Amino acid sequence: MIRKTKRKYGCPVEFSIDQLSGKWKTVILSRLKVRPMRYGELRHDIPQLSDKVLTERLRDLCNCGFVKQERAGVSSRYCLTKRGEMLKPMLQALYDWGQANADTFGVRFLSADVEAQRP
Repeated sequence: MIRKTKRKYGCPVEFSIDQLSGKWKTVILSRLKVRPMRYGELRHDIPQLSDKVLTERLRDLCNCGFVKQERAGVSSRYCLTKRGEMLKPMLQALYDWGQANADTFGVRFLSADVEAQRP
């Protein structure tokens, strides 16, 4: 169930950023943009993220309606919902911008992370 809010926002961008606030939500969404993943796969792909924070962010993303947990027997995996799929162009734009500007900022990427994010 999607959590309703009575909060008022100045514009749609403010609302969007509030829903996606924090570094880890967009990182998780970018991984799920590529393919559905089990919790352990997400944990492996984002080693800097603690179990506690990963669990909290997945719960937040599910509550916002961006992600759903599909259960198949004893295992389950996380995937984007239709609302989450709508974020793909924005996530791709962030990826493209980061890749195009990394050298300017002296940033290097782990090759596995970059390869996993390619469209």
